[in-house]
Amino acid sequence: MAAGKGTRMKSRLPKVLHKLAGRALLQHVLDTTAQLGPHRNFVITGHGADAVESAIAASGALPVRQMPQLGTGHAVQQVVPHLADGGTTLILNGDVPLIEAATMQALAQACGGHQLALLTITLDDATGYGRILRSGDAVGGRVLGIVEHKDASPAQRQIREVYTGMMAAPTALLKRWVMALTNNNAQGEFYLTDIVAMAVAEGVPVVATHAADETEVLGVNSPLQLADLERRFQRRQADVLLEAGVRLADPARFDLRGTLATGQDVEIDVGCVFEGTVTLGDEVRVGAHCVIRDAQIAAGAVIHPFTHIEGASVGPGALVGPYARLRPGAELGAEVHIGNFVEVKNSTLAAGAKANHLAYLGDATVGERVNYGAGSITANYDGANKHRTVIEADVHIGSNCVLVAPVTIGAGGTVGGGSTITKSTEPGALSVARGKQVSIANWARPQKKPKA
Repeated sequence: MAAGKGTRMKSRLPKVLHKLAGRALLQHVLDTTAQLGPHRNFVITGHGADAVESAIAASGALPVRQMPQLGTGHAVQQVVPHLADGGTTLILNGDVPLIEAATMQALAQACGGHQLALLTITLDDATGYGRILRSGDAVGGRVLGIVEHKDASPAQRQIREVYTGMMAAPTALLKRWVMALTNNNAQGEFYLTDIVAMAVAEGVPVVATHAADETEVLGVNSPLQLADLERRFQRRQADVLLEAGVRLADPARFDLRGTLATGQDVEIDVGCVFEGTVTLGDEVRVGAHCVIRDAQIAAGAVIHPFTHIEGASVGPGALVGPYARLRPGAELGAEVHIGNFVEVKNSTLAAGAKANHLAYLGDATVGERVNYGAGSITANYDGANKHRTVIEADVHIGSNCVLVAPVTIGAGGTVGGGSTITKSTEPGALSVARGKQVSIANWARPQKKPKA
């Protein structure tokens, strides 16, 4: 179910499209549901339906619109015409992103195609949740129904076992029950929870599967709750890495928005963000406040603080940063040095090459042991097309040079500082391309005009 407006989010964006760990809340649920191999997957949309349906287009889920939104029972009524009579229907919430596949599976198995199964949990503060009504006071008593918080009596509000909003039902019975719902309640809505009383009246067993972890059944209704769930999720991921031997300077200041594979003796300082698919080899060290996305960092490499890496690979023993940027297509060989305020894009640097500060390498092939001077750039764009620069092995590029592509600097060559190179050079040559220096004696600088 993903039709709600999410008024408390105070956002134009539909609630289920707000992101947790880099993915939409709804996408988390869809990704987990896919692990069960469902026969069909429906998403009930409503508020912001166009945006939600566009976001799930690649998932294979089938959207069904609920217009207007008249409650959870009304939402399921919209799906009924699309459901076959056989099997089990699992009902999940698009704003409860961290539900585990094992919990979903246990809920479906508890239903077994002939019982109504509810996912419940016991909370210290049950405000806002529907309470589970049982025969007797014990949690093990027979389930008789669910009362919504707004309709609950003071005594019922003392019940701590709550309905999480997720259930599994025999499809044929679910179809009949939801079409018989009425809206005789404080909100004037069709409550899906009313089918529990229908099941009890018909003698259909109602069972409760108790979720073990509060975090996986928490919903998001406000930015505060989203932030809380983000930190819970990130701490869960941090704990997995710590158990695997990764040294995190502070697990509370760590963000993983994708997948992170690590070797032995990896160290990660505070404030780092990992996105997409990232691999860190043995003994990699990542300094504070780095952002690394879709990258492979080989063994022994050091990523100094405030470095940004995206779509790049870093060779063994390489040193990168601080304040460096590796853009897509950057490939660094072994022992390469990329220093502060150096940007590399769509370029390969062979073993031992160095660009230690204030430089740009775009669309370049850099040979072994090249030393690339401060302030130098490859001018790779002519206003319409990109061109490649080749810097062969053992070349030294002086400071503040411009290499105008396409151009090749021959092996072992040297380019004098301040040169603009527009033609390829021979191996071993010294190339200097500067304007003639002119000095004017006793030259007076322009003076500011006095204010009127």
